[in-house]
Amino acid sequence: MEDEAPLLVIVDGANVVGSRPDGWWRDRRGAAERLRDRLAEQGLPGHPTPVELVLVVEGAARGVASVPGVRVESAPGSGDDRIVELAAEDTGRPRLVVTADRELRRRVTELGADVIGPSALLH
Repeated sequence: MEDEAPLLVIVDGANVVGSRPDGWWRDRRGAAERLRDRLAEQGLPGHPTPVELVLVVEGAARGVASVPGVRVESAPGSGDDRIVELAAEDTGRPRLVVTADRELRRRVTELGADVIGPSALLH
């Protein structure tokens, strides 16, 4: 029997970073790197099975490197558009998008992805 593909977790980096007023706007790239490192360390809280974590960054955070456990995707344009593309590419397995953006939530749920808010990552 073939193993099931791990849950694909796509993180809206700008939205998650922007959900906490901790000075992220002074260093957007650094804030994205801290989020990436936190994801690499803790994974998806409350989710014991293997997950594939993808952090989508845009703007000043483009170019943040991937690390073991977290693939970083630099959106060439809109981060939301890249997230939708990723959710649409992998419809053969469960997908979970982390964002509070209402329009993005609508777009990815139409593709069959589930959505949780940033607070699920930021305990």
